[in-house]
Amino acid sequence: MSIPPILPQLVQRFRDNLSDYRSGKYNETQLRREFLDPLFEALGWDVNNTLGYAEAYKDVIHEDAVKVAGATKAPDYGFRIGGTRKFFVEAKKPSVNVKEDVSPAFQLRRYAWSAKLPLSILTDFEEFAVYDCRVKPDKHDKAATARVLFFTFEQYVEKWEEIERVFSKQAVMKGSFDRYAEATTGKRGTQEVDEVFLAEIERWRELLARNIALRNPGLSVRDLNYAVQLTIDRLVFLRIGEDRGFEPYERLRQIAAGKDVYARLLEVFGEADARYNSGLFHLRAEKGREHADTLTPRLVIDDKTFKEILSNLYYPDSPYDFN
Repeated sequence: MSIPPILPQLVQRFRDNLSDYRSGKYNETQLRREFLDPLFEALGWDVNNTLGYAEAYKDVIHEDAVKVAGATKAPDYGFRIGGTRKFFVEAKKPSVNVKEDVSPAFQLRRYAWSAKLPLSILTDFEEFAVYDCRVKPDKHDKAATARVLFFTFEQYVEKWEEIERVFSKQAVMKGSFDRYAEATTGKRGTQEVDEVFLAEIERWRELLARNIALRNPGLSVRDLNYAVQLTIDRLVFLRIGEDRGFEPYERLRQIAAGKDVYARLLEVFGEADARYNSGLFHLRAEKGREHADTLTPRLVIDDKTFKEILSNLYYPDSPYDFN
């Protein structure tokens, strides 16, 4: 193992100016350019695409995905091999306490978990934290939850072999990253996003089914199942539309904050029918369109049921990025 010459230089410079960096005046952009870019270049990554690869084949994508409103956003770096994401790095300015602050850890884990990435990194250069992102993030988690590695900048030289063995471009290409990720599986709480989201949908299904059956006596089992599934499909579609920018963001949350939630949702469903001309929202009989949904508009559903479901579609209650 050889220590790249730039590494002790970065460590010494950071040590010499630590009080200034911690003051809060030193921002994230400065940190990325002066410390994190060189750090990952030393690991073999073409951070600034000096080789001139096409967009689809760049090693590193800066601001890797569409930003999401609230406290979350796409990680600052996405590291890729052949266009396939392998891990994210989220950068914070040194005034942030990476070891103890809950929000930055939840932010990174939430996005990486939704993207199905096994590991990702949170760092302000002063501190370097690696998370197992297969553990479903929860807003009540401590910063240490699902953290599998942690050390400070003073340990970079002694820990370099360990960092390089997992996160260098060469290590990722040779499969060392995947083997390391696999070695961390089997821990309590590690589940993929698809599996957990399906379980969440099953919970919503039960909530809706119980309330619809209670408030709409005489409904057949077939009609009950139809109404429950169609309503959930509509809500998920609209929530995805919000994160992708073709529906007003937080519209469903605003509806849930008021009264007569289902009546207001039906208005939104009707607008969606006109906008998308989709069978999913086909509420009115029209010439040339068959099988209009005449069942769900007649249902009575309590506000409480929708408030619980819709609250779980948004940060910080939701760990999902619907885009």
